[in-house]
Amino acid sequence: MRRRAAATLCDDPGYAALKAQIIARTGHHYYTDKDDLLSDRLRRRFRAREAADAGAYALLLAADPAEWRALEAEITIGETFFFRYAEQFAALRATILPDLIAARTGERTLRVWSAGCSTGAEPYSLAILAHELLGPDLPAWQVSILGTDISVAALETARAAVYGRWSLRTSPAEERRRYFHALPPRPGIDRGGAYALRPEYRALVRFERANLLDLLEAGAPPHLDGFDLILCRNVLIYFDAATVARLMRAFGQRLRPGGWLLIGHAEPNPAFAGWLDAVELPGTVAYRRPGEGARRRAPPGPWSPPVLPEPAPPAPPLPEERVPSLPEAAPAAPARPEPELEPEPPAAAPTAEADEADPLSRVRALADAGDTGAAWRLLQEALAARPTDAGLRFYEGLIADSLGRGAEAERAFRAALYLEPGFVMAHYHLGLLLVGAGRRGEAWRALDNAARLSQALPRDATVREGGGGTAGEIALGAARLRDGIGGAA
Repeated sequence: MRRRAAATLCDDPGYAALKAQIIARTGHHYYTDKDDLLSDRLRRRFRAREAADAGAYALLLAADPAEWRALEAEITIGETFFFRYAEQFAALRATILPDLIAARTGERTLRVWSAGCSTGAEPYSLAILAHELLGPDLPAWQVSILGTDISVAALETARAAVYGRWSLRTSPAEERRRYFHALPPRPGIDRGGAYALRPEYRALVRFERANLLDLLEAGAPPHLDGFDLILCRNVLIYFDAATVARLMRAFGQRLRPGGWLLIGHAEPNPAFAGWLDAVELPGTVAYRRPGEGARRRAPPGPWSPPVLPEPAPPAPPLPEERVPSLPEAAPAAPARPEPELEPEPPAAAPTAEADEADPLSRVRALADAGDTGAAWRLLQEALAARPTDAGLRFYEGLIADSLGRGAEAERAFRAALYLEPGFVMAHYHLGLLLVGAGRRGEAWRALDNAARLSQALPRDATVREGGGGTAGEIALGAARLRDGIGGAA
């Protein structure tokens, strides 16, 4: 019989009623079977408000409406980073935005809504694309990008438009320099420095607080209507199927004729077919209003970039000499035969038992919430007990890189690859690190490994530690970065 994790609140007499109240108010059925995650987030609010137990906290919620906002922010904060999901942004760049720009040339207006924008990386990524696609014609256009979220704290971060290296961990150094101003490290706060988005991109985006469930009410905000493009990615996972269907219908009703809708990869549902047409694009699916599903080719113009090439077919296994070896400074692994470099299988969904036994999920949650200091401390404790865990070594590399510890990050990535030579994202992030260090030949090889290994996986398989990205997306991103380097040295 499995023992319940001590971190859960299931033995608290008031927990079941509090949980039901939270789900009823927020619609977040995601937590129905995730007591460990909900308990963890609730305990943070308990500590912040000095609530002794679930019953005391429920009384506090009833007396203080502001606490509901703090709790809603706590349970909906998710990971976000710039240009997340490469194939969707490839579709935006090559098809969706050129189509809209061509269709709106007469009026020269473009309205975009990023629903559930978290700390702003998604709407700002769209602003960067709009700048690149419209080019010198941008001043003649009225481009409006709205980002909404339920979390006041996330929106404050979004408005500040200052991001740490963690939010830019998939962005090459060249993109960081192009889109951001590097800020100096702040003593005692961060060691890797921060990046402020350039004002020309910030100017296109505004933010406001909104609860998506308000769209289902009779008095839904009237200005949340008439959009050319709506993105609601990795938000619908929180809701039950009936609520998702109602929200998708509401989004469809708020699209202008010829508009587009993008949702997360894990969220498509055949039930949408009654009021939305699915449009197959390379590597992803978009939605349009009924009868508008056929793609229109945008006429040639300054906003028509070349269509991105499809990733090459799977390549043969990589030669053994490309397997990175463990540097001397990294911890030694038990002696064993050298494994062949094979792609990792698609990751299975973690079980509650696995989450309780594996500290990696807690490290990941802390890092994604921006608490890299606490994540680093917990990670070091976990590594002391499990020095040959490739996943922990990978996160050691990610967090070390975000803290500006490049040498430690490289050692950690190479340790992860020694332990698991087919670890796609370890190859990918090692390549990014080496690109930033100017070691182009080594970077090319690491990115080539990532591209080849991910191409050998099923195209729609979710890559382990890829931020939800599919094998097709990772293959495309790694190949573009590799080819941008110009070949192995």
